[in-house]
Amino acid sequence: MKTRNLRIRLIACSAAALVASATLFAQVPGSGSPMPQQQAPQPTQPSQPGQPGVTPQPGATAPDTSAQGMADHSFVSEAMQGNLGEVQLAQLAQQKSQSEDVKQFAQKIASDHSQMNQKWFEPEAKQLDIGAPKGPSKKVKKLMSKLQGLTGAEFDKEYITAMVKDHQDDLKKFKEEAEATQDPNLKQVAQQGAGIISQHLQLAEKVAQNHSIPVANNGKEVSSAK
Repeated sequence: MKTRNLRIRLIACSAAALVASATLFAQVPGSGSPMPQQQAPQPTQPSQPGQPGVTPQPGATAPDTSAQGMADHSFVSEAMQGNLGEVQLAQLAQQKSQSEDVKQFAQKIASDHSQMNQKWFEPEAKQLDIGAPKGPSKKVKKLMSKLQGLTGAEFDKEYITAMVKDHQDDLKKFKEEAEATQDPNLKQVAQQGAGIISQHLQLAEKVAQNHSIPVANNGKEVSSAK
């Protein structure tokens, strides 16, 4: 009798354990099948200002180190320094020249080249992280030193001759940059700058003709007789 009761209890306990095990098994997600692999969380990229949720392209803010990018950098830097030199030479001409047409020419040069820097090249320089020039080039400083010791017709001849040569060189550089650059803003600046420089060159050649100053045109000396 006791043996029978013991067997009944053992059977009851086994059944209870089986039920509990089945309940626990049912609470485990995905039991009986392979567990799905949990994907690692993807790192979030910072958004650019004004563009929420947009992932910046790698190197989007890095300077352009390509050959043309370096050429653009050099062009803007040299143009800014060149404009500064033109302004300072023009201011000197307004002070020392005794010819009204030379003074008027110098006044236009100073105004136009100053505005070219302020309106065009300074914004471009900011985009390219180029600092403002500390002063004119060594070539311009040497010319200014020479002009300081001249007066009258000698001053006019030296100044106008330099203006014709400088604007011939600058016109070539601006046209080349307009053709080569892939930067649409810089291309427009170079094109418009070339137009202004071309006007200055024509004015300088006219003043040279008025003062019988021989000037070179595309490497050939042109008669300046009236």
